[in-house]
Amino acid sequence: MSVLPNGDHDRQSFHRFFEHWIVEQNKYLQDLTSASKQHKRAKTNTTIAAESTQTEETRVPDKPHLRPLINRVILNYEKYYQAKSRCAKQDAVVMLTPPWTSALENAFMWIGGWRPSMAFQLLYSKSGLQLEDQIFSFIQGLSIGDLGDLSPRQLVQIDELQERTIREERKITEKMVKHQETVADRSMVQLSHLVTELMGNEEEEGRSTTDGGGLEERVGSVLELKAVGLENILLKADDLRLRTLKAILDILTPIQAVHFLIAASELHLRFHEWGKKEDASQHVTGGGN
Repeated sequence: MSVLPNGDHDRQSFHRFFEHWIVEQNKYLQDLTSASKQHKRAKTNTTIAAESTQTEETRVPDKPHLRPLINRVILNYEKYYQAKSRCAKQDAVVMLTPPWTSALENAFMWIGGWRPSMAFQLLYSKSGLQLEDQIFSFIQGLSIGDLGDLSPRQLVQIDELQERTIREERKITEKMVKHQETVADRSMVQLSHLVTELMGNEEEEGRSTTDGGGLEERVGSVLELKAVGLENILLKADDLRLRTLKAILDILTPIQAVHFLIAASELHLRFHEWGKKEDASQHVTGGGN
């Protein structure tokens, strides 16, 4: 694995993959939105009497036509993390500071991506918004079936999952903190001093010395170890991100999963667009060509 981005081809390949993946995510967002509207129309055509007689277990039936769509969206996320993992083995540093995302997105990143615990904030935010939208239906005793209709059992499961996720997230954060601190460990301090001394000697003598080659090899070896550590931490973070997404979807009913995936896609796509527009604005303001 190379510390420096010698794999420009790999970087460009993932950039192209990411742009294609964004297009696919947009398409899946349209499919998910269409499915939610279809479900809403079906609910509207259901009689109030039929709604009021359903039990908690049957009030939001397991719609078989939604499962394949949900599975395709999950597969698309898996595809993203598989591609990211392959590229991280070639250049973990670039995957932690990706040039294909905006400065705004990078400012809110946690170890090369979204913070897993943020998924729960998204879930609760969307649940609250949908609950407010459906107050009138609840007064009538209607069961809507979206995220505003989370059951007490689901809320307990979500709370337990959130606690486990936060614990894992903290452990990974601590690993990253410890690894970042190794930038100032004995070997790095010694090497930075030796290289500085060598540069000073070369400047005084007006020529390069033969000692430089050995030091360059030592620097490359040390930086390689730093990059391997970053790769391992990044893979752990991505694994937690994907597991958190799947675990939340497992708790939700199919139509609730559709609404959650819609909210996640909308937030990701719009935030990406806003960041890119901000970057472009800054580029123009700064006089860039």
